[in-house]
Order: sequence, then C-alpha cells, then structure tokens
Amino acid sequence: MHVSPLVWVITCVVILGLFVFDFFAHVRTPHAPTFRESAFWSSVYIGIAILFGLVVMWLWGSQYGGEYFAGYVTEKALSVDNLFVFVIIMGTFAVPREYQQKVLLIGIVMALVMRGIFIGVGAAAINAYSWVFYLFGAFLIYTAYTLVRDHGHEKEVEEERDSKIVAVAKKILPTTDTYDGDKLVTRINGKRVVTPLLLALVAIGFTDVLFALDSIPAIYGLTQEPYLVFTANAFALMGLRQLYFLIGGLLDRLVYLSYGLSIILAFIGVKLVLHALHENTLGFINGGEHVAVPEVSTVFSLAVIIGVLAVTTVASLLKTRNTTPAQ
Repeated sequence: MHVSPLVWVITCVVILGLFVFDFFAHVRTPHAPTFRESAFWSSVYIGIAILFGLVVMWLWGSQYGGEYFAGYVTEKALSVDNLFVFVIIMGTFAVPREYQQKVLLIGIVMALVMRGIFIGVGAAAINAYSWVFYLFGAFLIYTAYTLVRDHGHEKEVEEERDSKIVAVAKKILPTTDTYDGDKLVTRINGKRVVTPLLLALVAIGFTDVLFALDSIPAIYGLTQEPYLVFTANAFALMGLRQLYFLIGGLLDRLVYLSYGLSIILAFIGVKLVLHALHENTLGFINGGEHVAVPEVSTVFSLAVIIGVLAVTTVASLLKTRNTTPAQ
C-alpha cells in the first residue's frame, strides 16, 4: 500500500480540522450536551469513518479496506471500554457535567498524539525486527487475561491509580480543590494554582498511555500499514466525547464487554504469534526458518470481532434488562 506524503498531510489536516471544529462548535461554551445532540454527532462521526473506509477500498482495494474496518471496529470497541474509566475519573474528581466536554476533548487529542508516537515506534520496530510480533502477541494474550482477572473490580483499580496520580501531581504542582469555571489554572491570592479540572486531565492523559499499550499492538495484528493504523485510531477516537454522553448511563449494563474484549485481544494475540512464526527469523525456533502455520485472513478476523461484540452486547443487555440505567 503506497501512501504519498501529500495524502498523509491532507489526512492529518482534515482530522485536525474536525477536532478544531468540534472544539469551537461544541466545547468552547461549557454546557451539558443533550441526548439528541450526542446521538446526532455520534452518527456523523461514525458516518465519516465508514465513508473513509469506502474511500480506502476504492483507492487501494478491498483487502486494505477490510483491514481498516477490522481495525476501526476493534479500536471503537476498546474505546467504549475506555469510557468506563472516564466515568470513574469524572466521578473521582467530581467534574461538573458542563465542564466534562473540555476534559474529554483535550484528553482525546492527547490520546491521538500519543498513539501517533506509538504507531511510529511500532512501525519502525516491525520493519527492523520481525520477532516483535511475538512480543505483541504475548502482550495481548496477557492483557486479555488481566481483563478477565480484574473484571468486577475496575472501579477499585482505577480509583487507586487516580489517587496515586493526584498524590504525585500535588507534590509537584500547587493545587486547589475548588473549580473556577472550566479553567485548568486559576489564581488564588495572586498565586497561580492548578484546578481539579487539570488534575482530571492528567489522570486521563496517564490512562491514555495505558490504553495505547493495548490498542496499538491489537491493530497491528490486523494490519501492518501505518496509515491504516493511524486513521483507524483517529476515527475511533473521534466522536468518543459524544459517545460518552450518549451511552454513559448504559455503560453499567455492558457487564460482559470486558469478557468480549478479552476474547478479541486473545484472538489477535494468537494471530500475531502465528504471523511471527510464519515470518520467523529467530534461530532457536525451527533453526531460524519459517514455520508452516496457517495465517488468519482479514475477513475471518473481522467476522470474529463483530461476532464476539454482538454476542457479548446482546448477552449483557439481556442479563441487565430489568436494570435501570445510571443517570
């Protein structure tokens, strides 16, 4: 897949433009978005992502289009799981609902920047060392295990992590426990201090790094094209702010989502190990020769991902059908 520098520049400018538009159209004036507003803009960003995938299929073929859609669906599912953590962080810092949009949008931009760095590092490592796929695969399988292990205790784990982040931040920065509108920094008695809004943003930024450690190896298991890895991540993150307000009250009903994601990550981890064996260059494995193992197709991968997400979502909603969504 050949992507010219001009296409890269145009893509980055368009994505940046969408984030700038989002800020000035929705975030600049603090307000709590309505269900209708969140639903409309979530649909718009999902539509843009699908349209981009069709453009990929038209310009580069169905193989790359399928890889993009597989990556996008996986990253979107992981992003929904990330919303659980965002809800916990907002609650921990008691962020007023009308100010949550600003924290989310800045946090999402930070996540995209960090993932861009991880994508570049990952691409360089893959080009230099084919055995990196062994590491990616093993890491995803371990991550799948931790999702199952920590299921039901996510809130306690995140609150403990947040308390450590806040403790470190307060040692370094002068802070206040009082909000001053949507300001990240304010003045008290002539002294500049950090508001809880900035502390919440620091917590989200730190968790963004952890999220990237999961998501980048996962998508490299579906495509080795950096352009598709970047755009799938960008479009999955885009609209995440609206999705937070759209399904925030329903997140507690997705009780089996962690299990579904663990299955998907384990599946991709195995796929990466098989790919590593197929491209093997390590001397202590089959004498450094390629190992004759089956390769998992993109179509099969996409079917597994969509199938697992559909089953776990339906099972979750049936399990909690008599549960009143949190407000």
